[in-house]
Order: sequence, then structure tokens, then C-alpha cells
Amino acid sequence: QVQLVESGGGLVQAGGSLRLSCSASGSTASIAAVAWYRQAPGNSRELVAQFINDGRIEYGDGVRGRFASSRNSARNRYYLQVNSLKPEDTGVYYCNARSCWYNEWGQGTQVTVSS
Repeated sequence: QVQLVESGGGLVQAGGSLRLSCSASGSTASIAAVAWYRQAPGNSRELVAQFINDGRIEYGDGVRGRFASSRNSARNRYYLQVNSLKPEDTGVYYCNARSCWYNEWGQGTQVTVSS
């Protein structure tokens, strides 16, 4: 199992930037991919970005070109750089780690973008 803790959310004006962080602990060597999801009030969770263990990065619709996912060299901290924020980017951002044996979620970090 892995444990995930997100941080870095906050209140920002439209056009601003944040860097979200996901710290992973536990069985991190078995992680196959770490994804970022967001959930706006009343909506289901949607995929924002996915960092796959082979180095591939995938982005959801609407964020490509504005968001960037990365991983530190120690491979236990994942980042989501969010730029040119829009009010519709508001929501709780969750980190998700999966392997052949687990699918774990963090508690989420709130991002609020004011117009």
C-alpha cells in the first residue's frame, strides 16, 4: 500500500499559478502511475494529468498546455504545476497512485480560482 498527502492548494486569481505536491510513502517502488484528478462541487472526478512510470505523461482535456505533471528524482514526490488558472479549474485536486495491487487516493487539496 501507499499513503498519499497532497499540498499546495489555495485561493488564486484567474491567470495565476500554483504548484500542487503529492508526497507518497509506503510501497512506492511498486507504483505504476500517479494521476491527478479534480472534482468540482456537484461533479464527478475528472482526470487532469497522469504520470506513468515509464516516463509518459498524459493530460486531460482542457488543461493541456496549461498544466504540467512531474516527478522528483527520488520518485516519491509528484507535482502538478497549474498555470493560467481559470475559475472553472476550481475544485478539490486529488492524487491517485495505482499498481497491480492497489489503487490509493490522497485526501485532496482545494484550489479556488477567483474571477
